Amino acid sequence: MWVSLVICVGLAKGAGAQGAADRLREGFLHPPDEARPMMRWWWFGPAVTKPELRKELETMRGAGIGGVEIQPVYPMAVDDAAKDIRNLKYLSPEFLDAVGFANRTARELGMRVDITLGSGWPYGGPMTTLDLAAGCLRVTSEPVSGNRVVAPPLGPGEEMVAAFVVKGAGWKFDPATARPIDAATGKVPTGVGPRTALFFAASHTGQQVKRAAFGAEGNVLDHLSRPAIEEHLQDVAEPLLAAFGDQPPYSLFSDSLEVYGADWTANLPEEFRKRRGYDLLPHLPELVAGGTEDAASVRHDWGRTLDELIRENYLAPLAEFAAKHHTRFRSQTYGEPAVTLADQDVPQLIEGEGMQWRKFSYTRWATSAAHLYGRNVVSAETWTWLHSPAFRATPLDVKAEADRMFLLGVNQFVGHGWPYSPPSEGEPGYSFYAAAVFNQHNPWFPVMPDVMRYLTRVSWLLQQGKPANDVAILLPEDDAQAAFTPGHVSVTDEMEKRISPQLLAAVLDAGYNVDFIDAATIEKLGTVPYPVLILPPMERIPLATARLLQGQCREVQIIAVGETPWLAPGLKEQKDSPQVEEAIGHIFSGGGCRGRQVASVDALPAALHQALAADLDATGKTDGLGFIHRKLPDHDVYFVANTSNQPVEAMVRFRSDKRRVQSWSADDGAAGEDVVLDESQRMALHLEPYESRVFVLSPSSRPATPEGLLRVGAPPVAVEDLSRGWDIEFAGPHVNRGNLDSLVPWERMPDHRFFSGEAVYSRSFQYSGTGGRGLFLDFGNGDAIPDDRPEGADGTHALLNPPIREAAIVYVNGKRVGALWHPPYRLDISGLVHPGDNRLEVHVFNTAINELAGQPKRDLTQLRAKFGTRFEPQDQDRVKPVKSGMLGPVRLMRIP
Repeated sequence: MWVSLVICVGLAKGAGAQGAADRLREGFLHPPDEARPMMRWWWFGPAVTKPELRKELETMRGAGIGGVEIQPVYPMAVDDAAKDIRNLKYLSPEFLDAVGFANRTARELGMRVDITLGSGWPYGGPMTTLDLAAGCLRVTSEPVSGNRVVAPPLGPGEEMVAAFVVKGAGWKFDPATARPIDAATGKVPTGVGPRTALFFAASHTGQQVKRAAFGAEGNVLDHLSRPAIEEHLQDVAEPLLAAFGDQPPYSLFSDSLEVYGADWTANLPEEFRKRRGYDLLPHLPELVAGGTEDAASVRHDWGRTLDELIRENYLAPLAEFAAKHHTRFRSQTYGEPAVTLADQDVPQLIEGEGMQWRKFSYTRWATSAAHLYGRNVVSAETWTWLHSPAFRATPLDVKAEADRMFLLGVNQFVGHGWPYSPPSEGEPGYSFYAAAVFNQHNPWFPVMPDVMRYLTRVSWLLQQGKPANDVAILLPEDDAQAAFTPGHVSVTDEMEKRISPQLLAAVLDAGYNVDFIDAATIEKLGTVPYPVLILPPMERIPLATARLLQGQCREVQIIAVGETPWLAPGLKEQKDSPQVEEAIGHIFSGGGCRGRQVASVDALPAALHQALAADLDATGKTDGLGFIHRKLPDHDVYFVANTSNQPVEAMVRFRSDKRRVQSWSADDGAAGEDVVLDESQRMALHLEPYESRVFVLSPSSRPATPEGLLRVGAPPVAVEDLSRGWDIEFAGPHVNRGNLDSLVPWERMPDHRFFSGEAVYSRSFQYSGTGGRGLFLDFGNGDAIPDDRPEGADGTHALLNPPIREAAIVYVNGKRVGALWHPPYRLDISGLVHPGDNRLEVHVFNTAINELAGQPKRDLTQLRAKFGTRFEPQDQDRVKPVKSGMLGPVRLMRIP
């Protein structure tokens, strides 16, 4: 395809339908500010001044950014009056005054303002005393000598919970007497053989707030304790909200739950007994040893109790506090301790993180919950590790990750991020230790408005209608809880082991999109709101869920991959296990049920196709092809993206009874011609590497268009090679001009190895044609490159060496044609070219990494002597100059 398109399939007949179509078109052309991406705004120190705060907000607004999330973090410099740097103590009057000023200024500019209820993450700080700090169960063992056992000393804030003497390796405990029983014989062990004393103490993790601002240092709070969050709301949240005056923030933000090792709280034994109906203390050794069904059941009950406590004592109070203060609670509800998918119904705003499209990801975890619980807008922290180190990321990298987020169901971006950088810091200014940089210190910032327009248009479009994912995967959360061990209680970490990349790939490659669902959500909704439900290999499922699935097995196609569940989840519930096995067995034993069991994921695609026609049936060269589907009353909207560095060449068919097609461009909003598909409804699809489009379908009574969309893809032919004879002028304090016989990268030019900034390429050309219709400037395709990063490396990296490094704005005869920052590197210049002499200007921008590579490494000695080591710059071995400039070939082309 020679034009980047968004395709909308059809417009329904009738005044109402036409009105809806007009509103859809108008919204796409001029999406509201609410759809604009936001930026996490790092206030380093915080050492901020009001003039710079205003300047940065105005710069963001001009670039198409819709709002900020204020995030005070670690200092970057010691106080220096000569440089106007003064670190404002967190929650000091001066700091709160700066927050209020930033909020008022942003509101004047029509921007949204969110704030984290703390500095860094997780919540905590100097007001979090040890008794309110994150808790853990500390387990120690001592050999028993004779009949004597010496208890280990207790540390500050610790309390002994229980102690046991155990014999050998195969033991369990009698819950009635708390005495050890030999698992092999079932008898109480005698004094014969080696014995060990186990000591269980209620302790604290010792975790400190990560990346804390000056004055925000301290313990991470206990997320399982109501007194801990109440203290934080009183001492941190209330002053912050007061700084906003009568203009509360749009939302209060809680970052990912990275409370490492948190698995205990002071009243856990009492809460466990009340909720589970038995005493946990006699079973504590089973948390350590495991190895039996009973031990796994106890672990499950422990995990379920932890989940209930974090929901009731952390998530719910924050949501209630937000509502009371006329704002919203936005939460990344994943990680540890112990949260489940259903917990995401508590915050008013759901947010994900992670661009892993084809394996378990926290983003799909979040978007699934949003789909299930009716949150039409779902955000994601995006570009967190984008092409590390800082300043290395390109606009193409930005798009590559954003498109994956769209495929996962995201329709609101929170960019990571925007570093506040004082004028005294110079270029390229401050950067967060691990993130992309989106501020004006980045040389490719002049195309930021173009990048933001693309993201805003697609975000808005994907907020319309309802999600249309066909397939849900039942998360084995009960198995995950049964696998918990002291020191690590994370459902999402367990899901990464249990929802395999092969399972997700089988569903996606078969032509479906997919959500996650859990047993608690099924019970809460009373239904499975999907035509197809997949059960991955699992052992445990609640009886109520099993019976609900049995009751829906005629309406919902239930496909089990591997073993089916046969156990109830908890210890007291084991009496229900035979009924669980019976209910699940009924689903897969015929009798009118649509249940089907397959031995492995290899057989899953065929089973899915028997259950339901593919939503996007694609044949041909389709590696990297993905889609997301939204349903509107009169339209089907599909966003389709090539996530790979190779072209997609395919014949595609959407599962829709609507056949009229119109193409729209997400870059400039332009609409293509209407096309009506024939009875086969198949059409040719060509996508350049990392190219994306939207397809929307609606009814039509018109006859099919001859050749359909194939005409749009007619390849242009070269008219003239423009690769030679360019003048080049580098911007900067010392104007540097030159002539190029051929296009070469900047680092091969004298004194430009470490240049970061703008260079203007210009030349004239003669055009002897008439009308100038169907003319294009083509800058080449670029070259695919292998992924040479170590396995498991974080962040997106577009695996393409493009012909323009890294972005350009093109002018023809003094008029701006457009920006080039992603494939296809081609612009329509029809109507701007006239017979005779024509003038071209190409303004090319690279990244700041070249300039950074030419500077001495930042000396952190003085900073760390004052504030300690609060961050480590990432991937500093990769701070090297990279190829820059316009590399060609450049050709004038015409569609015949």
